[in-house]
Amino acid sequence: MQRQNHRRQITPTQRGAVPRRAFLKTAAAAGAGLFVLPSRVVRGAPSNTLNIAMIGTWGRAGAHFGVASKENVAALCDVDEKHLAQAAKKFPKAKTYVDWRKCLEQKDLDAIFCCTTDHTHAFISSWALNRDLHVYCEKPMGITVNEVRTLREKWLKKKGKLATQQGTQRHQIPNFNRVRELIRDGAIGQLKAAWAWGNRKLGRKGYPEGKGRPPDTLHYDLWLGPAPYHPYNPEYFSRGPGANCLSWNMYWDFGTGQVGDMGSHTMDLAWNALDAGLPTTAKATGEKFNPEVVPVRMTATCDIPKNDWRPGIPVTWCMGGDMPRSPKGYVNLKGIGHGVMFKGDKGFVVADFGSRLLLPWGNDADLSYYGKRPKDEMIPDLGNFQTDWIKACKDPSRKTACDFEYSGNMMEMMMLGLVAYRVKQQLGHDGKLEYDGKAGKITNFDKANKLLTKEYRSGWTLDG
Repeated sequence: MQRQNHRRQITPTQRGAVPRRAFLKTAAAAGAGLFVLPSRVVRGAPSNTLNIAMIGTWGRAGAHFGVASKENVAALCDVDEKHLAQAAKKFPKAKTYVDWRKCLEQKDLDAIFCCTTDHTHAFISSWALNRDLHVYCEKPMGITVNEVRTLREKWLKKKGKLATQQGTQRHQIPNFNRVRELIRDGAIGQLKAAWAWGNRKLGRKGYPEGKGRPPDTLHYDLWLGPAPYHPYNPEYFSRGPGANCLSWNMYWDFGTGQVGDMGSHTMDLAWNALDAGLPTTAKATGEKFNPEVVPVRMTATCDIPKNDWRPGIPVTWCMGGDMPRSPKGYVNLKGIGHGVMFKGDKGFVVADFGSRLLLPWGNDADLSYYGKRPKDEMIPDLGNFQTDWIKACKDPSRKTACDFEYSGNMMEMMMLGLVAYRVKQQLGHDGKLEYDGKAGKITNFDKANKLLTKEYRSGWTLDG
């Protein structure tokens, strides 16, 4: 039986900007010399400088401080005042908040970095787009099909005016371009199929029981946000920066496990070479369904339609030990923790984030058909991933590498794979789901459509 957390819950309307006296007390404990301007002071920025809000100031946020510091960080927001105080030492002129909704009311903002829990990504990004703010959102951009579709559709209406980027920063690795060139230039002939996989295993039995009380600096009710109430347990906060998501993203109410975590990064390596739209089918297998925990082991396959250079093909995500079959016994796919494989009628390409292997196949696979491009026609390096977004914020006619259309299409497919897994396990439907991407509906099994979205806690809305 779960022990109840008796700390008074704070309703969504009771939290806003941090009271200055309370914040300065926390900041003093974090380090001497911190000075925070009163909230009434209005700060401007040069016309070529962005006013940025850092929503989430710990974990992945630290990876963005360097780029953000070249602009004007005008606002900091974190549900933990301890983390907020640490960030304020670096950006002492920024206004401070514990509630991201109050932060987004600040009138001088141009752009946001969203580095919060996965189950709040779509909410924060949706509200920011509604306020005509540029958005950099850590992956995954949503944890349901509906959340992802909402962000993509909102951004497409403002495309050319706002810049978006999902935080799949490995996309800046030059190998992404080299893999794309191999596929597009015909190194394996006509493309037939693609796979991506990850070997991370983080099993849990269920939500941890209530234990202890939240620290005084942690606004736990705001951490829960739109998710159903679960009592506090320090286990949710047990890992350090960069790995903190591995304390909670495997629970259905807070994330999508490795589908949205390393799946976002790894499928990006494949997706970058496919020029794909939305999937038309989905089917999945995996371990026994747990209503509280995302599966560790799962394989999900979606069909993507043809385009002007390849036929329609199946695209498969494998995780937790599930793997595609190796093309040759001497190619040990299990030695690649997170990787991709492409199959063509003339061979295979196998790759991880930083390297690639071309394996011709068949007696006629002599590579005479491979139109390798000259060096001056190779895809140029992207450069710094965050800078790619910053440049587009200042000139929204520029395309970012992983905008909410490119990333939205990919993440909608990944989320649909999870739906297919749940449909098989929960509802007993063993065939392919037929999917109408334009309408965002499953057309051959209506009961499955309820899994494209989810219910949120009272007082929280995705479209605010």
